[in-house]
Amino acid sequence: MRVAGGPAGKGRPTPKRRDAEGRRRGPAPPPPRTQREASKLARANRPDKEQRKELRRRESEQRRAGLAAGDERYLPARDRGPVRAYIRDVVDSRPHLLGLFMPLALVVVASVLVPVPAVQQYMSLFSMIMLIVMIAEGTYLGRTITAKARERFPNEDIAGFPTGWYAFTRASQPRRLRMPKPRVERGENP
Repeated sequence: MRVAGGPAGKGRPTPKRRDAEGRRRGPAPPPPRTQREASKLARANRPDKEQRKELRRRESEQRRAGLAAGDERYLPARDRGPVRAYIRDVVDSRPHLLGLFMPLALVVVASVLVPVPAVQQYMSLFSMIMLIVMIAEGTYLGRTITAKARERFPNEDIAGFPTGWYAFTRASQPRRLRMPKPRVERGENP
């Protein structure tokens, strides 16, 4: 029978059961009687080390590409769903001072290594001011993104702190190191 738009068939009749059973190649092998026989049989049926290594490499490559592309199947649970995708798009659509968090950590380390006390003092003061500004920006960003997400997805239950924290951590990463990769360019309105 032909289904509309589908293939006409396999081109041959389905074999009778007795014909199909008659073509089998003898009886099934007996099950292993000892643990040693079972492990020997399992080793014989297992792919060799190089094949397993190649398979793992291909799967890892596929997962990494899927994660970078934002494919839902490969995302961790914290990144899944349309709400989280929207949050990522909003955060990625503009630059944030939070993105300077890692370079600021280097300034803090450098302030410890500099032997001049006056320079240490100014670097520490600068680091403290920047840290306060970053925390204030992160708080503002979390509140505004939570409000935007609740407005955009009225039927979703969007908790304030987890949403804000997700936006804060996303914004604190340098743009080129973010995973999944940003889908929007800076300046776009998601």
